[in-house]
Amino acid sequence: MPEASDAVPGVNRPNITPLDIIRAVILVAAIASLALWGFAMWAFPWNIVLGIGAPLLVLLVWALFLSPRPVLNLHPFVRAAVELLIYAGVTLAWWSMDQAWIGLGFAVVAVTSGLFAGRRNLR
Repeated sequence: MPEASDAVPGVNRPNITPLDIIRAVILVAAIASLALWGFAMWAFPWNIVLGIGAPLLVLLVWALFLSPRPVLNLHPFVRAAVELLIYAGVTLAWWSMDQAWIGLGFAVVAVTSGLFAGRRNLR
């Protein structure tokens, strides 16, 4: 019986780093933040539309442009700009909920992780 440390021939597994885990948590926090913003800040039919639509839009943009295997490959600078637009949207959502410190904290953590990831990808 093969052990967990034995490599399976023909299977390439990505190396998951702590930065990858942090960036995944940031994406989940962004989606949850936009869902909270949509459901909490809008009146009845719009809270359903924005509470579901805003997170779905972020997931669609992430899948198209930012995922590890994106549908559309972009220049790294355009990819970074798309990522920054998502972070700015989440930050503005927190600010509109009168939670500026949470928005600022999210922005600092998200942009810092993006800078580290971009630097790692340049090597």
